[in-house]
Order: sequence, then structure tokens, then C-alpha cells
Amino acid sequence: MLIRRTSLAVLAAAGLAMASVPASAQQQQRFITIGSGGETGIYYAVATNICRLVNSGTQEHGLRCNAPAGGGSVANLTRIAGGEIELGVAQSDVHYNALEGLEQFQQAGPNEKLRSVFSLHPESFTVVARRDANARTFDELRGKRVNIGNPGSGQRATIEAVMAAKNWTVRDFSLASELEAREQAQALCDNKVDAMVYVVGHPNGSIQEATTSCDSVLVSVDGPDIEQLVNQYPYYATATIPGEMYRGNAEPTPTFGVRATFVTSADVPEDVIYNITKAVFDNLDRFKRQHPAFAVLETEEMLTAGLSAPLHDGAVRYFRERGWME
Repeated sequence: MLIRRTSLAVLAAAGLAMASVPASAQQQQRFITIGSGGETGIYYAVATNICRLVNSGTQEHGLRCNAPAGGGSVANLTRIAGGEIELGVAQSDVHYNALEGLEQFQQAGPNEKLRSVFSLHPESFTVVARRDANARTFDELRGKRVNIGNPGSGQRATIEAVMAAKNWTVRDFSLASELEAREQAQALCDNKVDAMVYVVGHPNGSIQEATTSCDSVLVSVDGPDIEQLVNQYPYYATATIPGEMYRGNAEPTPTFGVRATFVTSADVPEDVIYNITKAVFDNLDRFKRQHPAFAVLETEEMLTAGLSAPLHDGAVRYFRERGWME
């Protein structure tokens, strides 16, 4: 009899405990994956920090988030289209190409289900060359050994756009290697390549590694061809990498760039995107402290800048609740 009373007491206590937990948390948790980039890049920092904010509210909304290192913009958009992941970080230009079925997405065709969630930091097309390569401008890279980035990465997509604007092909380089972002700084300093490219927010750890581990310089990317490229595509803008940000580079470096954007598919449920958006913007000051590139984020720009696809209904719902959209 005593055992029965104890069992009933335990069950009653468990019932009270469950009653105190929000109903959404009593449901089975939903696991979501955010596509990122290499571990040294900002995309990885974006995805992992968004996941931390989401996971801190799992008891309220039932979402569990993970963000493994990934292959970058093209890979993330391809995996979203295939339903392998729910969200990802992508350059605004690559996102546009995926939406319209252009460039590296010609074979797959347009993906009209792609949606934007919000805009992130500006990203500059950044070229770093060994000082002994004697290349101070992009045109001086002709005939050099250049790491153009791994297939599927954002830097690969952008350098291909630059080459097209200049009527170049990979044959204009003596070597066009396809190293991933995490490998290229060491390759530069080991004298395996003369230059590396990266589309990234600043300051960046990989660029810091390249400029501190060996004698290297930032290469300017400007001129009539670049001006025409920027004028032709709305997701590009001129940019300047500040001087004194990296060792041995006292002067500002002119270039151009895109925006990093947080993207998803219309197939992902509205409540999932709503809760992820809420997790970020309800804690935006905390998010901005997690990486120097995030410090420049402003709410108004995050709702509009560089968004290549329509906003997801879940994001719109949150923004309307906050009075930021009609």
C-alpha cells in the first residue's frame, strides 16, 4: 500500500512538473540544420551563433538547432533546394543566381521556393597576394598562381563573375587551384600559390593569418570592368577595406562586394522561421557582440539590404509584430 501511495505521489509530481512546462516544449522537438562555411570563416560564426540563440529557447518553441561546418553559398543553396537543410548563409549574388537559375544553377534551373529571412554583414571581394608576387592590382594576377576557391563556394562564384567581366578564363592564370577557405592562407605562406581570394566580412581570421604569417598585401579590385559589373547587377556594391586593419597594409584597398544573407525555402513551416527570426532579433545586441563583422548590423538594413528573394512568411510575421513592416 505504501508503495502504491508513493507511486501515485511521484506520478502526481511528474504531472505538475509537466503542467509547468510550455505546451510547445512538451511536443517532440524539431531539429533544424543551418548551412554554414569553413570553420575559420564568418558564415560558420553566423550559423553557430544563431543556433546558440535558438537553442537557448528550446523549452519555449521546441526547436533544436545545429550548424556544422559547410561548403559555403552554392553548397548551402543546393542543400536547401534538396531539403537536406532548412536554412543557410549565402552571398546575395549567389542567392540571386539560385533563384533565377543562372550561372552555377543553370542545370538545376530556377528555384522559386527560395526565400530570404534577413540580411547580414557586408562582404568584400578580398584578394591577398604574396608581396614577392608583385601584384598590386587584380589585372597583375594574370599569369600568376591563384587559388580561386573550391567549387560551390561564394568566392569561386564571385571570381568567376570578375573573370567574365574581364573576358578571362582559368587559363589566364598559370595555376588555378581549388583549395577550401581554411587551406588557402597556409598555401599562400608555403609559396604554393601567389594569391588567394575570399568574399568575406572584415576583420577576418583567414586574412589575418595570411598577412601575419608571411609578407603579403591586399590587392585592389577596381577599374572600368568592375564599375560595369557593379552597375549591371543590383546585388553588388563598391567597397573599401580599411587601412591598418591587417599587418603590412596601411592604405585602404578599393574593391567591391555583396551582402551575406540568411536564406531558407518556402517549404519550411512559418512557425519555424518565425521563432528563429525572433530568437535573433529579440537578442540582436547579444548577437552583434559575437563577431566584429556583426557590429555594423542595423535593423533597418537587415530587413532590406541585398535580399535577392522574397521574405519568408515567418520572418514577415515577426517583423510586422515589431511594427517594422506594414
